[in-house]
Amino acid sequence: MTRSELTILLAEHFPQLVQKDAEMAVAKILQAIHAALAEGNRVEIRGFGSFGLNYRPPCQARNPKTGAPVAVAGKWTPAFKAGKELRERVNAAVAPTP
Repeated sequence: MTRSELTILLAEHFPQLVQKDAEMAVAKILQAIHAALAEGNRVEIRGFGSFGLNYRPPCQARNPKTGAPVAVAGKWTPAFKAGKELRERVNAAVAPTP
Protein backbone atom coordinates (compact mmCIF):
# COMPACT_ATOMS: atom_id res chain seq x y z
CA MET A 1 0.00 0.00 0.00
CA THR A 2 1.31 3.40 -0.94
CA ARG A 3 0.81 6.70 0.84
CA SER A 4 -1.77 7.83 -1.74
CA GLU A 5 -3.69 4.55 -1.41
CA LEU A 6 -3.74 5.01 2.37
CA THR A 7 -5.08 8.53 1.92
CA ILE A 8 -7.86 7.32 -0.40
CA LEU A 9 -8.78 4.49 1.98
CA LEU A 10 -8.92 6.90 4.91
CA ALA A 11 -11.14 9.33 2.98
CA GLU A 12 -13.48 6.50 1.96
CA HIS A 13 -13.70 5.10 5.48
CA PHE A 14 -14.48 8.50 7.04
CA PRO A 15 -16.97 10.28 4.74
CA GLN A 16 -16.80 13.49 6.82
CA LEU A 17 -13.15 13.89 5.70
CA VAL A 18 -12.50 15.35 2.30
CA GLN A 19 -9.52 14.04 0.33
CA LYS A 20 -7.35 17.02 1.28
CA ASP A 21 -8.02 16.50 5.03
CA ALA A 22 -7.11 12.81 4.74
CA GLU A 23 -3.86 13.74 2.97
CA MET A 24 -3.06 16.22 5.74
CA ALA A 25 -3.79 13.63 8.45
CA VAL A 26 -1.46 11.05 6.87
CA ALA A 27 1.24 13.70 6.34
CA LYS A 28 1.04 14.88 9.98
CA ILE A 29 1.32 11.34 11.34
CA LEU A 30 4.37 10.61 9.20
CA GLN A 31 5.89 14.00 10.11
CA ALA A 32 5.48 13.23 13.82
CA ILE A 33 7.19 9.84 13.43
CA HIS A 34 10.00 11.44 11.39
CA ALA A 35 10.51 14.25 13.94
CA ALA A 36 10.64 11.83 16.88
CA LEU A 37 13.20 9.61 15.17
CA ALA A 38 15.28 12.65 14.16
CA GLU A 39 15.42 13.63 17.85
CA GLY A 40 16.58 10.13 18.75
CA ASN A 41 13.29 9.06 20.36
CA ARG A 42 11.36 5.84 19.92
CA VAL A 43 7.79 5.75 18.54
CA GLU A 44 5.42 3.01 19.68
CA ILE A 45 1.98 2.42 18.20
CA ARG A 46 0.15 -0.18 20.30
CA GLY A 47 -1.05 -3.16 18.30
CA PHE A 48 1.03 -2.13 15.28
CA GLY A 49 4.70 -1.90 16.21
CA SER A 50 7.53 0.41 17.15
CA PHE A 51 9.99 2.57 15.27
CA GLY A 52 13.45 3.01 16.71
CA LEU A 53 17.04 3.66 15.79
CA ASN A 54 19.88 1.15 15.42
CA TYR A 55 23.52 2.23 15.49
CA ARG A 56 25.88 0.77 12.91
CA PRO A 57 29.45 1.19 14.14
CA PRO A 58 32.22 2.33 11.80
CA CYS A 59 33.85 -0.46 9.85
CA GLN A 60 36.37 -1.17 7.12
CA ALA A 61 34.88 -2.25 3.78
CA ARG A 62 36.28 -2.90 0.31
CA ASN A 63 35.51 -1.35 -3.04
CA PRO A 64 34.26 -4.34 -5.06
CA LYS A 65 35.70 -2.99 -8.30
CA THR A 66 39.24 -2.17 -7.15
CA GLY A 67 39.53 -4.10 -3.90
CA ALA A 68 40.81 -0.96 -2.15
CA PRO A 69 39.85 -0.59 1.52
CA VAL A 70 37.21 2.04 2.28
CA ALA A 71 36.43 3.46 5.73
CA VAL A 72 32.68 3.48 6.41
CA ALA A 73 31.58 5.93 9.09
CA GLY A 74 29.23 4.94 11.89
CA LYS A 75 25.58 5.86 11.38
CA TRP A 76 22.10 5.60 12.83
CA THR A 77 19.50 3.72 10.80
CA PRO A 78 15.74 3.66 11.38
CA ALA A 79 14.23 0.30 12.26
CA PHE A 80 10.69 -1.05 12.60
CA LYS A 81 9.67 -3.92 14.84
CA ALA A 82 6.17 -5.32 14.33
CA GLY A 83 3.99 -5.67 17.41
CA LYS A 84 2.58 -8.97 18.63
CA GLU A 85 -0.96 -8.23 17.43
CA LEU A 86 0.24 -7.29 13.92
CA ARG A 87 2.41 -10.42 13.67
CA GLU A 88 -0.48 -12.64 14.76
CA ARG A 89 -2.94 -11.04 12.28
CA VAL A 90 -0.45 -11.36 9.41
CA ASN A 91 0.32 -14.98 10.26
CA ALA A 92 -3.39 -15.81 10.42
CA ALA A 93 -4.19 -14.07 7.13
CA VAL A 94 -1.29 -15.16 4.93
CA ALA A 95 -1.15 -18.80 3.89
CA PRO A 96 2.34 -20.33 3.94
CA THR A 97 3.86 -21.19 0.56
CA PRO A 98 5.14 -24.75 0.16
